[in-house]
Amino acid sequence: MKSTTDSTSTETGSATVDHDVAIIGGGSAGLSAATTLARSLRSVVVIDGGEPRNAPADGAHNVLGQEGIPPLELLARGRAEVRGYGGEIRPDTVVDARRDGDRFVLALESGDTVRARRLLLATGLVDELPDIPGVAELWGHDALHCPYCHGYEVRGSRIVVLATSPMSAHQALLFGQLSDAVTVVAHSAEALGEQERANFGAAGITVIDTAVERLRIRDDVTDTGDAIARLDGVELSDGTVLDADAVVVAPRFVVRGDLYERLGGTLAQTPMGAVVETGPMGATAIPGVWAAGNNTTLNAVVTVAMGEGVSAGAAINADLVMADVQQKLAPVA
Repeated sequence: MKSTTDSTSTETGSATVDHDVAIIGGGSAGLSAATTLARSLRSVVVIDGGEPRNAPADGAHNVLGQEGIPPLELLARGRAEVRGYGGEIRPDTVVDARRDGDRFVLALESGDTVRARRLLLATGLVDELPDIPGVAELWGHDALHCPYCHGYEVRGSRIVVLATSPMSAHQALLFGQLSDAVTVVAHSAEALGEQERANFGAAGITVIDTAVERLRIRDDVTDTGDAIARLDGVELSDGTVLDADAVVVAPRFVVRGDLYERLGGTLAQTPMGAVVETGPMGATAIPGVWAAGNNTTLNAVVTVAMGEGVSAGAAINADLVMADVQQKLAPVA
């Protein structure tokens, strides 16, 4: 692999490795960027803590040619592709990041240090779920949020939407396209206004003005013999139990943006939550730092994150090409 920065040195108590590019986060965005860079003969390392957001899901959808592939299998294939082109996958967690001259220095949980000329943040986000008993246990299976990720799988079934935020009304209408048996439970009264209720009436969606007590759960067994928690109804605060095959919730999206802030960046506020703001092809306000995936686009599905990763990888490679040319053109002191 062609690289101007593939040396290894030793610091007190830890190993330090220098790369062209360090990518923090080994999800769809990070691995796509790494493949793009490795195919351009860049020395690239992906540092990943092993907590993919979509791990609870049964399958990744709208992935052309890989429809329904289990998310962990998709990532395993991606890691193999990165390694096949000479990239490095490092299972570890970045605990600190700083600039040191023309390099970025990453402190790892293991005690090691990684240095790189350029940095890509593909750290994703965390779904903060409504504090309703049963939601966390069913998340990614019978408790859903995205109609494009999982809606087809629950088409025509009994769907209960838990209205806990302004996003809930939008979700209800989208799932209403997929089933004639959609019920909205106004768990938070402020989540629904008069217009939203009028829209539901026109769409044939029922509204119940009672808070949710809990999601009832039953134990089930998959075709492979694994135990799994399944939805057994939605219990309301008045004791009523709604029959349901799926529950739709609106999580709060919390970007993993602490490293960006440590580097001097400021998260931008949007109606859906704070993000790492980027320009064309993922460039951030910090020179030498790019971002891609859910930390910059909260509603990015797998394929959108992949595309952002490829774009960012290409932009980083082009930036390094020009930096190398300018260095060769610089007069010798």
